[in-house]
Amino acid sequence: MDAIIMFTCLVLLLSLLLTKLFIGQKNKKKNFPPSPPNSLPILGHLHLLKKPLHQSLARLSAEHGPLLLLRFGIRPVLVVSSASLAEECFTTNDVALADRPRFSSVSVTTYNYTILPFAAYGPHWREMRRIATIEALSSHRLACFADVRAEEVRALARHFYHNTGRVELRSSLFGLAVNIIMRTIAGIRYYGEDDENDKKVYKLKEVIEKIISLSGVTNVGDFLPASIGWIACRGVKRKMARYHKYRDEIFQSLIEEHRRSRKEEADNKNGKLRGKKKIDRTMIDTLLSLQENHPKQYTDVFIKALVLSLVSAGTDTSSNTIEWSMSLLLNNPEKFEKARQEIEEQVGHDRLLDEFDLTKLPYLHCIINETLRLYPAGPLLVPHVARNDFKIGSYDVDRGTIILVNVYEIHRDPTFWMEPNNFFPERFQNLNLEGGKLMPFGIGRRRCPGEGLALKEIGLVLGTLIQCFEWQRIGPEKVDMTQGSGLVMPRANHLEALCKPHQYMINVLSKM
Repeated sequence: MDAIIMFTCLVLLLSLLLTKLFIGQKNKKKNFPPSPPNSLPILGHLHLLKKPLHQSLARLSAEHGPLLLLRFGIRPVLVVSSASLAEECFTTNDVALADRPRFSSVSVTTYNYTILPFAAYGPHWREMRRIATIEALSSHRLACFADVRAEEVRALARHFYHNTGRVELRSSLFGLAVNIIMRTIAGIRYYGEDDENDKKVYKLKEVIEKIISLSGVTNVGDFLPASIGWIACRGVKRKMARYHKYRDEIFQSLIEEHRRSRKEEADNKNGKLRGKKKIDRTMIDTLLSLQENHPKQYTDVFIKALVLSLVSAGTDTSSNTIEWSMSLLLNNPEKFEKARQEIEEQVGHDRLLDEFDLTKLPYLHCIINETLRLYPAGPLLVPHVARNDFKIGSYDVDRGTIILVNVYEIHRDPTFWMEPNNFFPERFQNLNLEGGKLMPFGIGRRRCPGEGLALKEIGLVLGTLIQCFEWQRIGPEKVDMTQGSGLVMPRANHLEALCKPHQYMINVLSKM
């Protein structure tokens, strides 16, 4: 018996040695991207990283080059900090990089990786993206809900008109974004209806911000061996589960409310709409109709995952961008005045600007582009993972490697952008942006499908704030532009400013 055990151990040891030798010989034939030399056992290069992660990676890329292979614990990570290399990743290798990595810490909050941003590339993702596009984000649906966006922006203007003086912007901007996306997908208005709903929105805002700050490539435990990684992830998972429970209950109540309404309509024998399609049919109504015929595919979890995808992607991102824009304009009042004069010339003082006016406001678009360049909502985009081995430039990259595109660094590349750290909207006048120089919404087949909605909403809100109000900093010091961390790049501190109605717009504002 002892001889058998000894023989088995020798065979296993020999197998391990041969495997290591084979892998070593195989890797010698490959030309991997450059990597910092000071990698530690188990931790890899994690000890070199600090928050915000995009800035830490930018410093490493400045030292070692625009294509950098790191080890986050036991997982290989390729950091791409060049526009041309990013374009190569998501054109030549787009299919190879169409998947998402799995981080155990976010499995609960993503309905086991089934929400649109984190779903694996395949039939489920394609169906979810198809429904999201057709029912909420297509040009036709955006046009149908133009009045909704206009109403919510007017409500925001009324709020600031009746609450002048020192104001905090993030809560109001987030509430507006929640209302726009909720009315688009569920036909209901949350923020500004009553105190109880406002408390829910504030809580939802807090929950989304906390989940985002804990999500993505920020948890060390996601990159350590399972035998020790669970210790680091345990506390994060507990927090995530608590936040997710609150958010899940809100979305489930939406489904139940629509289910009850549909049943009441079906039971009403005298209903004029019986058997006909509602004009104001919402995305949730459509999904419940699909559920009736295909209950196994369009489950409540599927519906909640899609609602969560749109709410998460369509609230914090747009409100953060507007808050960054206002911060930049407060620090550069001459740019604010230039935008205000453009709006005055094209729209006047007799009415609020609307979405049809946006095409006549090129400088406003320059401000938005410059904000997205300096403070992209997703500074590292959503991570990708290689489905198979591929080549980029002259380098080899192995299957399973996580791909991080450092958009923050690409947008500040001095070889393309003059004075890249300065706020200069004029740079976008007649600028050719081909070649992935500006990619705040991603690139390739996993590019954000909500880009059209985001740009309309940001343009309308920012334009209205400029047109209707005079804004000043709280004191003589410039607004602090310190960045927060997480998948979405928020301001570290909420923006506060002094607000009063513009004298030429008081007549319009007083009649709303």
